[in-house]
Amino acid sequence: MLELIHTATLLHDDVIDAADTRRGQASSNRRWGNSMTVLAGDWLYMESFRIALGERNFRILDVLIGLTQKMVEGELLQLTRLGRLVTEDEALDIARRKTACLFAVSMQLAAILTGKSTDDEERLTTYGLNLGLAFQVIDDLLDFTASAERLGKPVVSDLREGKVTVPLVIALEATPAGRAKVETVLAEKGFRSVKPEEIVALVRESGAVERTRARAAELTAVAAHSLAPFPDSASKRALEAIPQFVLSRDF
Repeated sequence: MLELIHTATLLHDDVIDAADTRRGQASSNRRWGNSMTVLAGDWLYMESFRIALGERNFRILDVLIGLTQKMVEGELLQLTRLGRLVTEDEALDIARRKTACLFAVSMQLAAILTGKSTDDEERLTTYGLNLGLAFQVIDDLLDFTASAERLGKPVVSDLREGKVTVPLVIALEATPAGRAKVETVLAEKGFRSVKPEEIVALVRESGAVERTRARAAELTAVAAHSLAPFPDSASKRALEAIPQFVLSRDF
């Protein structure tokens, strides 16, 4: 159910971003056009809610509707901030709505379906939210540190699309002189006067890579701490291992 919603958001994101590739392959909108891609995304949304209706549980529907609204709000917020500098809090708020809420609801629905207590549901939701935020922060960092081959898309593609993410915000806090270069890229809507390599160098030389990883580690620590009250089990150990994977991923 949630994977269908996730896939639907990816289809719609590619249309909104006018993307050509998705994980190194031609994006759906490039293959079949915007109209077909939007309709396919809409169908996936409806199919997800059809599955949810099968549970005959209004709480599940309420959570899913709230999730969908938050993800759309995140996309709208991002659109209003395209082409301009943002604060770290603003960047994290977009990440929270667009990505982390999906992680949170994945955990919350599992708690609801298995009859967990309100406290346990809150702990699992907290785990998902912070894990999702850490995942997105690392994903944004990879835009500056990974190769195009590993990413399956051009490096610094977020800035090319007018998006200023957490690593770049942190870099500019440490190196205010780089602000002019970033503003030039945003104004030109691409890398004409400024090369992508210059922005990558700005992030690396400012210490933003290490500070961004540290920020993600703080988030995963909160996620891990929320699991402490649960008794030891194979499931708990699996959940405890995921944050380290998120921090160490390189694609």
